[in-house]
Amino acid sequence: MYRIEERIISWITEIAKKISGRNILIAIPSIWIFLFFICPCLILVKISFSESLIASPPYTSLIDWMSGYMLQVRINLGNYMVLFTDEMYIKGFVTSILIAGTSTICCLMMGFPMAYAIARSSEKFRSILLMLVVLPFWTSFLIRIYAWIMLLSPCGFINSILMKFHLINAPLQLMNNSFAACVGIIYAYLPFMIFPLYSAIEKIDYSLIEAAHDLGSSPIRAFFSIVVPLSAPGIYAGSVLVFVPAIGEFVIPELLGGAQTLTIGRLVWNEFFGNMSWPTAASLSIVLLIFVVFPIAFTQRRKEIKLLSRD
Repeated sequence: MYRIEERIISWITEIAKKISGRNILIAIPSIWIFLFFICPCLILVKISFSESLIASPPYTSLIDWMSGYMLQVRINLGNYMVLFTDEMYIKGFVTSILIAGTSTICCLMMGFPMAYAIARSSEKFRSILLMLVVLPFWTSFLIRIYAWIMLLSPCGFINSILMKFHLINAPLQLMNNSFAACVGIIYAYLPFMIFPLYSAIEKIDYSLIEAAHDLGSSPIRAFFSIVVPLSAPGIYAGSVLVFVPAIGEFVIPELLGGAQTLTIGRLVWNEFFGNMSWPTAASLSIVLLIFVVFPIAFTQRRKEIKLLSRD
């Protein structure tokens, strides 16, 4: 009896030694990612290979037990084939990429000067400027988007001002198009571009710029040859933080873009809740996930390899 207790105590002691504080800190985010990212993705993959069914749940099972202890596995590849052959889905992918890419470029062009100005400002005003960037998040996301409806609608503030000063004869079509969707995405995700850029620009040693000026470099040349290359990590991080959520955005294209702006987010919504075709919606989600995650992971891996090769 004592030998069994000694073995149990020694076994528990060995486990306690292996479970250190560092391993616990690593295990917590790993478990979180597994439960709330990997498991939902696996469920989506399972649904994407099934067939639509008018039932609850509205899709067939992949594995069925047949008589005589036979196991039947049915995998439907038609959901993925439709995505690359149907013009509607191709148009949705192209529109989403164009809107997300245009919005990311505009956010970069607007966010870089703002981040540079905040980083170069005095300590007294820097915290105030950063607070002003965060200030829109204190208001509901939907309220901010509805405010843009009031600005861009035919009877909205912008058209009313232009018509009041006789700059236009008829209201401009600022709503229900890709332009309105881009404007809404730029407004909503601009802070996600500013903060990574600010973090990268703040770390730049400005004595390098002064040295470039002493060597006869113009301010513009010094900016593009020193500030921009050293801000590359912030540019990459900000672009990812804007492009990834923008390409799957649903609320902004739905409210501002209208029916003419067909994006992946709207297609997924329509297939899930309109057509009740969960397999098609799941395959759309998986293709979008692969299109977004794999290039980012590949780029990040190449960066790590370059850093290791330098060391």
